[in-house]
Amino acid sequence: MRSSNPASLAAWLAIAILPACAMAQTGAACAPLPATKIAQLRRAVEKNLTAASRAIDRVHTEGTLPHQGIWDQSIEAEKDWPLMRQLAQLWQAEHRPEDAAALSRLLSDWARTYHPSFNPIDETNLDAYIDAYAIAREGLYPDAQALARQFIQQLGEGYLQQMERGFKPGDGRWVNNWNAHRVKLATLAAAVLDDPGLWNRAHQAFVAHLGRNIRADGSTLDFEERDALHYVVYDLEPLVRAAQVAQARGENWLTVPGQSGSSLAAALDWLAPYARGDQTHQEFVHSHVKFDAQRDAAGVPGYSGQWNPASSAQLFAMAGSLDSRYAALAQQLKPGSDVAPVCWPR
Repeated sequence: MRSSNPASLAAWLAIAILPACAMAQTGAACAPLPATKIAQLRRAVEKNLTAASRAIDRVHTEGTLPHQGIWDQSIEAEKDWPLMRQLAQLWQAEHRPEDAAALSRLLSDWARTYHPSFNPIDETNLDAYIDAYAIAREGLYPDAQALARQFIQQLGEGYLQQMERGFKPGDGRWVNNWNAHRVKLATLAAAVLDDPGLWNRAHQAFVAHLGRNIRADGSTLDFEERDALHYVVYDLEPLVRAAQVAQARGENWLTVPGQSGSSLAAALDWLAPYARGDQTHQEFVHSHVKFDAQRDAAGVPGYSGQWNPASSAQLFAMAGSLDSRYAALAQQLKPGSDVAPVCWPR
């Protein structure tokens, strides 16, 4: 079994400014960003924006270590993804033409250059591309708006077709965190395109994943496979993002049950005692995936030793927009955690 590669996620988080918890707010105006947040975004954009986009035709970090294959090139190229979101938020806050121009160029270059592999671990952070389009579509150049919409349609339809037609019951990648990231990208695409057919299919994929991944007691397949809370978090984060988008559309995906009778809320509640420090866990001791031991041997942090509850602060901050109980836990884990989702204007 190939494994997901949170090393790429860590690299992305290092250059992202705001939590990746975008949500469309149906019928609601977007609250103005505070001046300190705008200044923070401006600094990040000025640091990372380049004269030419970093677009390449393929990224690949899943299952590889730093400096293997195209890992380094992919990490460099992916710097454009959160940059798009940041530019969109700046345009939303200040409506500067130069921000719209830079964002239009990035969205267009990536839509023209990149060929989706439909590897959800490599592409999970393309949620920032979808966010950028959702936030700033009214400010985009017309050709950029059309190209971005086509690209998002390709992503959403492609991931849904994978889950509907390519499901392999004997392959864990169709029931573990890989599929959670497929569900996230399909759900965000369906929401931003406002396509009822895609949306219904994304909802079906979400419920199907719950039934295959979350046990009746709230534990997950990822915990069984990896013996690591690290992967529980990595599986639940994309599902919470999908639930945030659904909540904004008037649907409660937090407590909807899967075939097992369990839910996303049950999985978060299962993890909560570890996050609070009531229970502890030694990570990856009995993992069934050899790559976990290889990463530990290569010195990649986080693949042995006791799990750090603070690593779930982002997850519970995101979940806090769905249920205030999780917001309180996020504040315990990381005081000042931002539970407010990025606003998708309607």
